[in-house]
Amino acid sequence: MTNGLKGARAGRGWSQDRLVYEMRRLAEQRLIDIASVASLKTYVSEWENGRRTITDRYASILRPLLGVTDAELRGTAVPQEMQTDGYAELLNRIDAAGNLGESLVPSFLAQTELLRTMDRQMGAAGLVDQMAGHVAAMEDALTFAVLEGTRKPIAAALAGASTLAAWQALDAGAVDRAWRSYEVAKKAAQDAESPLYLAHAMGEQAYVLAEAGRPQLAIELVREAQRTQRERQSLRLRAWLASTEAELCAAAGQELEARKALERATSLLPDDGEVRDAEMLSIFLNADHLARWRGNVLVKLGDGSAIEELYASLGGVDASFVRAGAGLHCDLTQAHLARGEVEDARLHLQRARLLANRTGSVRYRRRVESLVENSGW
Repeated sequence: MTNGLKGARAGRGWSQDRLVYEMRRLAEQRLIDIASVASLKTYVSEWENGRRTITDRYASILRPLLGVTDAELRGTAVPQEMQTDGYAELLNRIDAAGNLGESLVPSFLAQTELLRTMDRQMGAAGLVDQMAGHVAAMEDALTFAVLEGTRKPIAAALAGASTLAAWQALDAGAVDRAWRSYEVAKKAAQDAESPLYLAHAMGEQAYVLAEAGRPQLAIELVREAQRTQRERQSLRLRAWLASTEAELCAAAGQELEARKALERATSLLPDDGEVRDAEMLSIFLNADHLARWRGNVLVKLGDGSAIEELYASLGGVDASFVRAGAGLHCDLTQAHLARGEVEDARLHLQRARLLANRTGSVRYRRRVESLVENSGW
């Protein structure tokens, strides 16, 4: 059976030699004994052609390097756990799930927060196994939770974690996994009766549609998210959704709609000095973040004032948002190119490439390469 190694490698923009180099480097860091460079080159070729099976030892190196799950790497369906015969095991799992509300749910939330912090600082590629296991544990708990009072807190925790897993998958170029994770998040949000988590998942899922070449459908989805029990949505979430609509409209060339959405986001954003949404910690948005977003939208619209917005936000955004920094430097590259300021554009492009490589972001690496291609460098 063929495997997904070649596609994942190509998504990184790596040659087979680069993959071998990165495998050796990671193995040395983790003190794992692997084959020589010459042997690895043969292995990679045979893995990609289906002539050799990827062993667990090498899969444990390739997954974090490429930001893929085991099923995506090997091109196989995830094997389902064998069903246990009898009622005793079923009742044990139901009883265990019944105790989660007061015990494990806070631990689930803390683990999601840790993974979110690691993701924005280091990127998603090395977190695939941890994220998949984390989400699977919550899905399993929800499966065996019977009463509504037990199910709701688990479902809310799952909604937040699945949305994060989906965004990580999208950043790693695993589009199918991203889409499916958003569907899990939406279903969990509905189980939790949380319009906030549902609207957020819909808003992020719109990016999948936009990048797949369905910009109008993406805009319609984020607008539907804004209509999803609007009266129960927090102001910061509504500002976030309006900003998302502005970005998607700008990318689709709908200037008037983009500017209207930006104005709405500005008017909705609370002036409370906070960075995160108290009701949903997945949302990070304050005046500095919005300035960066506004600059991104203006760049897409070809507005010359974008560069002032971008430089203003450059010093204001938290340095721990490393991946977001890659996007900001891409925007600055594009803004300088529009003004014919080639040397400034080159400097920001180099910084964007460095940050994209540092976080393993396939999305931003593609944008960097697109900027290189469009500039003729």
